[in-house]
Amino acid sequence: MRKIGSIYARDIRNIATNWVAAVIILGLVFLPSLYAWFNIEASWDPYGQTGGIAIAVANNDEGATLRGKQLNLGNEIVASLKKNEKIGWTFVDEKEAMKGVNHGEYYASIIIPADFSAKIATVLTDDPQKADILYYVNEKINAVSPKITSKGATGVIDEVSRNFIKVANGTIFQIFNEIGVELENELPTIEKVKTLVFKLETVFPELNQAVGVALDDVHKSNDIVKKAQDNLPIVTQLAKDGEEFTNKLGDFLGKGSEAVEALGPNIKQDLLLLQQTATATQELTGILKDANFDPAVAKAAIDRVSQRLTVAVDVTDRMIGLFEQLNKYTGGKVMPFVIDRLKSVKDRFQQQLTTVGKIRDAIDKGEKPAQELVDNLNRLSKETAGFIGDILGRYDSEIQPQILQGIAKAKKTAQNAHTVLSEAVKSIPDLQKILGDAAKGLAVGDKELKEIQARLPEAETKIKDLADKIRAFEKEGNLTELIDLLKNNFEKESEFFAEPVQLKENKLFPIPNYGSAMSPFFTTLSLWVGALLLVSLLTVEVHEPGYKSYQVFFGRYLTFGTLAVMQSLMVTLGDMFILKTYVVDKLWFVLFGMVLSAVFMLIVYTLVSVFGNVGKAMAIVLLVLQLAGSGGTFPIQVTPPFFQAIHPYLPFTYGISMMREAVGGILWDIIMEDLVMMAIYIGITLLIGLALKKVINKSSAKFISRAKESKLIH
Repeated sequence: MRKIGSIYARDIRNIATNWVAAVIILGLVFLPSLYAWFNIEASWDPYGQTGGIAIAVANNDEGATLRGKQLNLGNEIVASLKKNEKIGWTFVDEKEAMKGVNHGEYYASIIIPADFSAKIATVLTDDPQKADILYYVNEKINAVSPKITSKGATGVIDEVSRNFIKVANGTIFQIFNEIGVELENELPTIEKVKTLVFKLETVFPELNQAVGVALDDVHKSNDIVKKAQDNLPIVTQLAKDGEEFTNKLGDFLGKGSEAVEALGPNIKQDLLLLQQTATATQELTGILKDANFDPAVAKAAIDRVSQRLTVAVDVTDRMIGLFEQLNKYTGGKVMPFVIDRLKSVKDRFQQQLTTVGKIRDAIDKGEKPAQELVDNLNRLSKETAGFIGDILGRYDSEIQPQILQGIAKAKKTAQNAHTVLSEAVKSIPDLQKILGDAAKGLAVGDKELKEIQARLPEAETKIKDLADKIRAFEKEGNLTELIDLLKNNFEKESEFFAEPVQLKENKLFPIPNYGSAMSPFFTTLSLWVGALLLVSLLTVEVHEPGYKSYQVFFGRYLTFGTLAVMQSLMVTLGDMFILKTYVVDKLWFVLFGMVLSAVFMLIVYTLVSVFGNVGKAMAIVLLVLQLAGSGGTFPIQVTPPFFQAIHPYLPFTYGISMMREAVGGILWDIIMEDLVMMAIYIGITLLIGLALKKVINKSSAKFISRAKESKLIH
């Protein structure tokens, strides 16, 4: 220990007494900081400066008409982009846009075709067509800009889709709402007509009895006839109101048929979305069965599928309620098949949710999901897709025609009721004449009363027929339920279908800017570069005689280690107090940097101490491998298989991890794993240094001597 200490003390003394050496060493201590600081500052907030990335926008949209309303989505897109400052949108004509992209004036261009709105407007026709937005990108200008411009173009498409779904669905639901409100406003009149017709039906037996009693008691019969005559204007008005009601009811059912035809594409779209969810679940089983099973990829896929399954259960439940209401107007012929299938679909979606949860639990425990669970999930998703396919296969040919047929039947019934009421209105004069005759009969005596009594059954039959027609109509459908089905808040409904799922982001370890997030990588990298600079300019050997190999190894390492720790202090303190990088645990950030410097210096120093100049080359190769294989910039999962394979064995992997913990917030179980790996690297390095230094130095002495004779290699 004394000789090791003497080497270290002499090195420190020589630095302190030789100002040239001190200046050079201070430069070596400071240089790694510049490497880290310039890179961190350069990458401080690149994604916050995308406003300078120019994208040309050319709007050729000529507009269209949708249900009597003018529609120009191209203008809406341009107006929306003018408010968006995240990208440098530039509005020009198509010729200028294409020229600018080709010559690098714009990174990309978006062309809105002339028929854009016209194709969108075909959604409510028998032949809906998808609209196109043309996107051109010049990928030779920059490697990253195509990704940013593509994100901007995708955002435009998403915004257009959301706005269109909201407008289209809002129009459909508004029509339903208007029909329901109009029908609800007429409901008191409808109920009044119905009640009075039924009441008149019950009065006729009493009227007959009164005519019979009139034969014995003319005075009593006269009062009853007078009562009937007083009620007759009310009956007349009720019959006219009923006639008007049935006419409006026929118009309503006609609109209902149009509404169902307009709703058909949306129902099919929902069914297709449910089928896509079932297909996505099948794709998940493929990931789980893959021989190269990756838990991280599986978890991400499971999270997406779970979200889609949750939405699918809700959408299926809504569709079941819709078809149960429609079933009441179709005679119950086809709807039970659809309802049963949808209930089976909902049940299997719920089972899939449960199964996906069990699979996620198994992966969280570090286990591969049981084959039985994966097979069961695959079976359920196939069954679900099959049921939805059955419904889609029969929708155009059977289901929608049956709904329209049921509404047509209700419309026909309303027309019949209208005819009956029209006839009843025409019959009112006859009834007036009968009652008038009855009054005269009371005056002229028994002979006339018998004649009136003979004609009363005719009037009773007509009123009873009208009451029977109303009861038959009620059996075919409940008017209140139909109103509830049609009435809705069309704005909320359209907003829901435009964006049924919202993402709620929760940042567990928030870092405010990209530069701070990259500081662990650049700081770790600069410490390794600092170690390389030290071994490149300072010698690892002690030329004075009398020292053993291990004494030279440890004695000179103390010098290198001290300088490396000073480099670390300069880098980490400068990161925090000069660049103002975000660091949660500042003290540990500094301490972890000192640990990494000591370990990196030991590794590089040992390679050069044992292998000489070859060791320097080995340290550089190791640096190159760690740049790509440590996951410091891109996630390691997106790198080629070779780098993923070496990732767990690289010092940078654990060094960057330690520094990230200090920046974002420490989890000590992760730190302990990283420190254990650092201890392993120290052990392996010391084993190489102590076991091989003397042997390799002695065997390579002649080789090094010949190399120096070239006057090119020191």
